Amino acid sequence: MNAAELPDPERVRHYLGSLRQGFPDAYQRIVQTPAALRIANYLFSYSAFLSDAMLREPERILQLSNSRTFGRVLTVEDYREKLYSFLGAGVPSAVDFARFRRRHILRILLRDVLGAASLANVTEELSNLADAILDVAYRRIRAELVARHGEPRLEDGSLCGFSVISLGKLGGKELNYSSDIDLMFVYGGAGETDGPGVLTNKEFYKKVANQYTALLSSYTAEGQCYRVDLRLRPDGTLGEVAISEEGALAYYSGRARDWEKQMLIKARISAGENEPGAALLEFVEPLIYQSSLDFRAVEAVSETRQRISEKLAAKRGGQGGLDVKLTPGGIRDIEFLVQCLQRLYGGREQWVRHGGTMFALFRLRDKGLLSDTEYARLASAYQFLRYLEHRLQVEEDRQTHALPTDSERLDVLARKMPQPIANGDELKQRLQEHLAAVREIYDRVVRVHRQPAPALPADVVRREEPEPPPPESHVTRALGQSAPRLATAIAGANLRRGRVRFDHFLEDAVASPERLALLEAAPAGVLDLFEHSAHFADQLLRYPELLAEIGEPFQLEGGALADGAALRRFYRRQMLRIQCESMLRREPIFTTLGKTSVLADSVIAAAYRIALTDAPPPASADYRPGDQMIVISLGRLGMREFDLGSDADVNFVISDEDAGEQVYWTGVAERIIQTLSSYTGEGVMFAIDTRLKPNGRAGDLVQTVSAYKTYFAEKAEAWEGIAYMKARALAGNLDRATTFLHELQDVDWRRYGQGMRSKGELAEMRARLEREQGARNPLKAGVGGYYDIDFALMYLRLRGAGIFFKVLNTPERIDVIEKMGHLEPADAAFLRDAATFYRALDHGQRISTGHAEGSLPASQAQFEVLTDLVKRWTPAHLHEQPLDVTLQEIRRRTREFFDRLFGGA
Repeated sequence: MNAAELPDPERVRHYLGSLRQGFPDAYQRIVQTPAALRIANYLFSYSAFLSDAMLREPERILQLSNSRTFGRVLTVEDYREKLYSFLGAGVPSAVDFARFRRRHILRILLRDVLGAASLANVTEELSNLADAILDVAYRRIRAELVARHGEPRLEDGSLCGFSVISLGKLGGKELNYSSDIDLMFVYGGAGETDGPGVLTNKEFYKKVANQYTALLSSYTAEGQCYRVDLRLRPDGTLGEVAISEEGALAYYSGRARDWEKQMLIKARISAGENEPGAALLEFVEPLIYQSSLDFRAVEAVSETRQRISEKLAAKRGGQGGLDVKLTPGGIRDIEFLVQCLQRLYGGREQWVRHGGTMFALFRLRDKGLLSDTEYARLASAYQFLRYLEHRLQVEEDRQTHALPTDSERLDVLARKMPQPIANGDELKQRLQEHLAAVREIYDRVVRVHRQPAPALPADVVRREEPEPPPPESHVTRALGQSAPRLATAIAGANLRRGRVRFDHFLEDAVASPERLALLEAAPAGVLDLFEHSAHFADQLLRYPELLAEIGEPFQLEGGALADGAALRRFYRRQMLRIQCESMLRREPIFTTLGKTSVLADSVIAAAYRIALTDAPPPASADYRPGDQMIVISLGRLGMREFDLGSDADVNFVISDEDAGEQVYWTGVAERIIQTLSSYTGEGVMFAIDTRLKPNGRAGDLVQTVSAYKTYFAEKAEAWEGIAYMKARALAGNLDRATTFLHELQDVDWRRYGQGMRSKGELAEMRARLEREQGARNPLKAGVGGYYDIDFALMYLRLRGAGIFFKVLNTPERIDVIEKMGHLEPADAAFLRDAATFYRALDHGQRISTGHAEGSLPASQAQFEVLTDLVKRWTPAHLHEQPLDVTLQEIRRRTREFFDRLFGGA
């Protein structure tokens, strides 16, 4: 096939050129082998993620061109056999599993785009691959723990099994290219191990579950194997990471909510032993399906769907980037509709009970519960949407469902569909036709028995009524004698949003004299935290010992942090201390971000020390590893503006003299990433992002000083060089690292700081971010968002004749630029206010929910929480108007300044 006939011919030519330059021998063999050249052309056109990977091992293209199994679906057993051959002895590293997954995702994608596999084949094979990895990982971890502790046995002496139950897409054997995998862990019951280091079965399988999720979820140089999500287990994030069979049966028979039962429609056993999982699934089946037609079940699910759709619409504000999963008529609606019909009719028609959406649609039609026309429209829409979802996700191995807003990217996406579509406009037209058909069927089938709510006049805006506070609990009423100060504080606090969580916390606290005394001594701060931070309220519910940290000053403790578990506990304690100082003492926002950055620095340095202890020895017996590898931070961490829930942009560099031990230092870096980013039963500290290294994903995880200098002097694009203006030394030999960064920024200034080149490239880069991200993240990337300030300061900094600063946060950057004469005092004052306001908005949402949001909350209750928090960290003159009005004015003035600075660029 000619490259010009592919969806993205320009990129194909780019990658073929890189292949020819980097691997001339492999390139010649590929272009001389028609089957291999066809595979290369399709790969380079459809996935940047896999293309970058293949540039590191181009022989894989030749192997696939000669594969005898390319024409068939590989089973779980096939993948399990291949995985055992691929791995060495013992528990493999996270990078081994990530590399294996990537190699076989490549094969599945090529079968997909070359027309050798149907959608059902693709999703089945992706699920088979996941099942094999899940099973092998479990058995290796279990075997290692059995060797130390013996076999876990039930009280009757029989072996205690452990089931890995998959839910969601994996449970239905309809996995995406880049899905989270929703898992639940169930073990047989009480007992203990029969070896020398005795553990209870609960302790044994908690260790299994934590090591398992850490191994699969770790970020590595080869990417992540799977994002494991355990939030669907009984009691969610507050529940045990692994639950006994008896505990699970009690939960689903008594406390489980309706939606928790419905999600079990897709549940199946993916790995481990069969017995405990099978007992649970057999028990819950009659609880899932109704024995008579009861539309209350439909109402409950439909209302959930409506809330999601309304939240999505409010968040996007009618802008581009349509989400094919959550938009009305999208993938979620079809899956909701199918599950509603399964619950309604599955009690008497067991044939419709199936976890896969496509199979369930067929069976619902087979039983006359959907007409032929309804089936045809829903099946056609579902396949179209899932293909579209796959093409979006496989590009960068990201879990995304949003259409690009850039017209050129949309045109490329249209040409990637199984039946190529001429352009983006036609793609959107076909998409809207499918969405409309699904909405019409959804409304007719699900809502036929609903009475529509009376419509409001067009000029009336519906506003949420403030919720009345929940009734006082019996525990609160009983506090008068034992904790009168606390009782008085609760009565005066008027808790609304935090009342339910606080009552739950209080019920446990009254049983602990020590905790009750802490509450009695200083109740106001705890009540404030529960009212304004659902995230930290949940932390206190799960780790009540954290109560002692409230009011304590942030400090870097001197005790040894010998492993990842100790490091996570330290991070959790100190993060709560920092954020309580922020909330309760109203500490300035950039002071808080500075402390959070110091905390992140500390745990990264500790992870470095742990990795040096755990890593295999260097290749040379005479080599003495110490601080030779330097760790560089960029982005928010580089500027000391790191926050709760931020990713850390980090790179690893060694001197040219240490290049002979690059493999050793790569192992150390991988262990640092695994310690910090592993998802465990206790959560994750923060994600590490290493994509800002030379050559991005395709580049080595650890590179030499000369490799960096050569890349930035000769190959780096403007945005890459300018990103290092925010870099600072974080760990390793700090003096050498600071010298290296000074030299690197000199290179950047010579390339981009002289003349007007940087002005035009920065303006173009900012415009691209606005097109691609502005709709879904208006606070940062939209018109007048934080990026306008950031890019303006980067440009003005480049006027500074290459002056090097070890670290500058945003207010310090503004001060320096003003003193250099590049910024008028009035503009500087406004930029300080705007930067403070934007960081306060972002920080408030992180404190409230535990993660960043790209726009103001749609919920009135959340908006009130955010308003109250932002006022704590911003100057009084920014409080005169409602929060959203103030934001509009700041966005307007920020864009006005940006246009004035970059006009004519």
